[in-house]
Amino acid sequence: MPRSLVIDDSRAMRSLLSRLLTGLGFDTTGAEHGRAGLDVLESDGPFDVALVDWNMPVMDGLTFIRTVRSDRRWDRVKLLVVTSEASPRNVYEAMKAGADEYAIKPVTADAVASKMSLMGVPLPAVSGADA
Repeated sequence: MPRSLVIDDSRAMRSLLSRLLTGLGFDTTGAEHGRAGLDVLESDGPFDVALVDWNMPVMDGLTFIRTVRSDRRWDRVKLLVVTSEASPRNVYEAMKAGADEYAIKPVTADAVASKMSLMGVPLPAVSGADA
């Protein structure tokens, strides 16, 4: 079963994205900020994909992405930014830092499945229902 990591400081958003990913066939783990996400990668990796919020305390999503991309151990992890930050400049910065895709909140299961497909992440159980 593919594994996903959801990094978001909102417990409600972590729960929503985790349910959505579980419905798509992923075993999902959550973290409340980028530093905690790095700790999870260290202790519980590998992961196939990480959904990363932009604005978080302790370590923001952009710093998390740069840190992950600077470590060869995590080259295979696909990074999907899921955020309310919709400016073209933010999209550019995230992609430049090493994100594989970018999605604007609120997201649906179909939108996440589409992004997974674009990133080459296999979906074991596609569910079209929104979480």
